[in-house]
Amino acid sequence: MPLDVIDLRSFYASPLGHVTRRFLGEALARLWPETPRAAVLGIGYATPYLSLWRREADRVLAFMPAQQGVVNWPPDEPSATALVDPTDLPLPDGSVDRVVLVHALEASDNPAALLAEVWRVLMPGGRLLIAAPNRRSLWARLDTTPFGDGRPFSRGQLNRLMRETMFSPERWDEALFAPPLPWRLMVRAAPAWERIGRRLSFPPPGIHLVDATKQLYRPVPVRKARRFALSLDPVLAPAPSPRLSDAAESPARGRSALT
Repeated sequence: MPLDVIDLRSFYASPLGHVTRRFLGEALARLWPETPRAAVLGIGYATPYLSLWRREADRVLAFMPAQQGVVNWPPDEPSATALVDPTDLPLPDGSVDRVVLVHALEASDNPAALLAEVWRVLMPGGRLLIAAPNRRSLWARLDTTPFGDGRPFSRGQLNRLMRETMFSPERWDEALFAPPLPWRLMVRAAPAWERIGRRLSFPPPGIHLVDATKQLYRPVPVRKARRFALSLDPVLAPAPSPRLSDAAESPARGRSALT
């Protein structure tokens, strides 16, 4: 079940939330450095990161789940947010170029249905960017952050889920190596944790990021040729007509019938 939008907004207003926004935002920008004249859709609670692409994108929308709640974004401009059912988006087929999921996949009751709906609204060749909590990290085990609520994923689980929903993973990245502890000393040391973690891939990162492309056709698996055993049944000989057989067996009765 998604967190309440008030809790999400409070987290990003905290010192740990500022650290999360900085390093997760840098990872998102590495995968999508630019979005020229694209229609970008954020699903979940993606508003802390959608400003990365507002200058170059043609338009940017933010859809938030009905169970979570909605906030106005951008704050000083006409609202670009909407309260929706993530598995039934109010958009026509192939209407957006890119979709980013943040605080969405792990909070969904049916991740496959969510990705299927994302596939529907993406244009052919459209791209999907997912940020999901790593099941091996402290970020998924502690409830001090929103990433500790919901269902975490391993990289293999994300890979299988996307292939089942007709997405092709292209690039992977990781973020949030620092422990999710709101202590002042730990927050100050977060940049050092991030640099060391990216070099050593240790400790386990808090977030998996994957950039995937929409597939137009589902691949057809190759099946093994079946071998059929040739069986020949004996052909039955034709049986004589009942009337002729009766006449042959009783010739006298046949002659009497003629006379």
